[in-house]
Parts: sequence; C-alpha cells; structure tokens
Amino acid sequence: MLTCRIHAKDDLRVDTDAEPAVGPGEVLIRLGAGGICGSDLHYYFEGRNGSFVIREPLVPGHEASGVVAAVGAGVTRVAPGDKIAVSPSQACGRCEYCRGGREHLCLNMRFLGSASVYPHVQGMFAEYFVLGERQCYPVSGDISLGELAFAEPLAVGLHAVNRAGDLLGKSVFVTGAGTIGCLTIIAAKLKGATSVTASDVLDRPLDTARAVGAARIIRADKEPDAIATPQFDVAFEASGSIKALNACIAAVKRGGTVVQVGTLPHEPLPFVVNEIMAKELDFKGAFRWGLEFDWAVEYIASRRIDVGPLLSRQFPLQQAVQAFQLAKDKTRSTKVQLVAA
Repeated sequence: MLTCRIHAKDDLRVDTDAEPAVGPGEVLIRLGAGGICGSDLHYYFEGRNGSFVIREPLVPGHEASGVVAAVGAGVTRVAPGDKIAVSPSQACGRCEYCRGGREHLCLNMRFLGSASVYPHVQGMFAEYFVLGERQCYPVSGDISLGELAFAEPLAVGLHAVNRAGDLLGKSVFVTGAGTIGCLTIIAAKLKGATSVTASDVLDRPLDTARAVGAARIIRADKEPDAIATPQFDVAFEASGSIKALNACIAAVKRGGTVVQVGTLPHEPLPFVVNEIMAKELDFKGAFRWGLEFDWAVEYIASRRIDVGPLLSRQFPLQQAVQAFQLAKDKTRSTKVQLVAA
C-alpha cells in the first residue's frame, strides 16, 4: 500500500508499506478522502506546526473518511463495507479533563497526524490504516466520502461558536475565509447569528465565504477602515494573523467576544491588552472540538449543511506533492483532498 510521509521541511515522500494487521477491537480502514489542513501544510513547508516540531517521519492527515475493510474480534460498531467518518482524537479517558467532559484538552491526548508528542502520532494519509472502533462513525445514505471528510474541520467551527456563547440575533465577524473560517460562518448561521461578515486579503476565499452564507465581505488589505470601528457583537479570528486578531479586537463592540480559532505564528507576538480591558471584552481560545464531532457527522450526513462549495480538488496519494502545492495556493483552492489510489 502507499503511505505519504513528511520527513522534514519540504521533504514529502510516498512510500510503499505492508498493509497493517487488525487486532481485537480494531478496524482496518481504506482511505476514502483525506483533507489537507493548515497544520499539514505547516509541517510540510516549515517542518513544524507552531511549537510542534517534526523529529521523525510523520504521516500527516487528521481529516478523513473511509470504508471499513476488515474488523477485529469484538468489534460491533461497524462492519466491512461501511462508509465512515473518522475521528482523529485519541483521548485517555482518565485525566481530569476527560472526566470533566473536555476530552479535547486531555493531558495525554494522541491526535492523529501530530508531532505534539514523541514518538509522533501517525496520521491517515495512507491507503489503509488501523484505528479503534470508537473512532469510527458509520454513515448511510448517498453522502460522498469527500463530503464526509469535512466532519473534522466542521467540528472545529462548531466548537468555536460554542465557545462564543449565545449567537441568536448577534452580528458576527470572521477573519480568514479559508476552510475553517467558512465552516465557522456556516456554524454561526446555524446557531442563530443574524448576519456574518467575512474578511480576507484574497478575493477567492471571500467569494467562497459569500457562497456559504456571508452577507458582507471585506478585503482587509484594501478596506482597513471598514473594520476599524466597533460594529460586531462577536468576532472569530480564523486566519492565524496577529493583524487580523487586532482587527477583531477593534471591530467588536464594548462587552463583546473575540474567539481565537487560528494558530498564530510560534514566535513572540506584540499584543496590546488595554483595549480588551477598556472595552471589557471576553477573549477566548477554541482548541479542536469535543462532542461537536458527533454533531458535524450528523449535519453533513443529513445534508443539513452543504460543504460542497469548499471542495476544490482531489488527488490520488501518488500525487501528494502536487496536492500540497495546490492546497498552499489560496488563490486557486480552498480544500484539497487526497484519495486512495
């Protein structure tokens, strides 16, 4: 079988491996579709994702769907041939955060496709991979494997809006109109926001934001005055830019909320907190997701939401390098996926 591995900065290889064996309680999964995320791009083009540095070859990929190829003894959740969404979260279930219902903050988290621990936790950009059955979410109906692979990033958007609190009747501002920004727009509207404004520095992402429901779009680099005064109840920073974060703080009304969703650069950043204090803003972080993954699978499978406008192109694993190059170019793509050969 084929496996995609990042060995170091700008060093991505497609290797030939033996098909993994499946043990008791485990599921052998054939890759359906795997979305290339911003963290995957950081690992490939920078050799790190924030403070997580590649120290050994890493199989990336944490947004995936698949088809069950085989099951181990005792598995009851899925059967061979089932179409599934795959959760990349492997929480310990024992620490104080897991017991408190916040598994995404698990002290012993093993998140697929991540260099956060060593040895690294290998991801899902492979023709076949093995996971525990609790990470498999069977889905029936005509939903495509490409659409189903959006469950993980949609869960990020759903968790972000949950962190913001009540959005019913609120005006919302989202900076960064990539996949996560657009899915946050969808989630905010689902939660009752009356209007959503999106900003970016490129036209293509803004066109996509409008397609998924943004009522207003702003080129932040060309229209800085449009977001220089307080006008929104809640802002979500989804671009990973300190300039965008400062724009959120400026554009939110007194007593409003700012949620940091994107990963900011790992170096020290200038950050003035006086405006947060003087406007009495609630500044929150949103990290991954918890139960929202279950909701994301249901929303997609039931077609309550449409992720179709976000999918730009699919590549076979053999063309992983080309796929990563396209995924990096936000003037030509939103979400690029890898599929089994």
